[in-house]
Amino acid sequence: QVRLVESGGGLVQPGGSLRLSCVASGSIFVIYTMGWYRQAPVKERGLVATISSLGGTNYADSGTGRFTISRDNAKKTIYLQTNSLKPEDTAVYYCNTEKGAWAWGPGTQVIVSS
Repeated sequence: QVRLVESGGGLVQPGGSLRLSCVASGSIFVIYTMGWYRQAPVKERGLVATISSLGGTNYADSGTGRFTISRDNAKKTIYLQTNSLKPEDTAVYYCNTEKGAWAWGPGTQVIVSS
């Protein structure tokens, strides 16, 4: 079973930036399309962005133009660069495969507030 550990969240003012990281155990990581998800209070977890094993990316409307997903297969890590953050981006951010096939990690909390 692959273990996922997210990091990089924190408290940031509106308009600020954060770079989130997710490290996966196991070499099988490299063949999967991976995604970043987020779950705000009293809302369902939703997909924010995905990146294929070869680097092709897709974004939900919420992240288009502000978020950038990337991966380093050698480090078994995916990243989410978040820019121009808004209060509505406040959520716990998770990574997983595109279909959420693995056990969820603890997530990393992002709070956007002045």
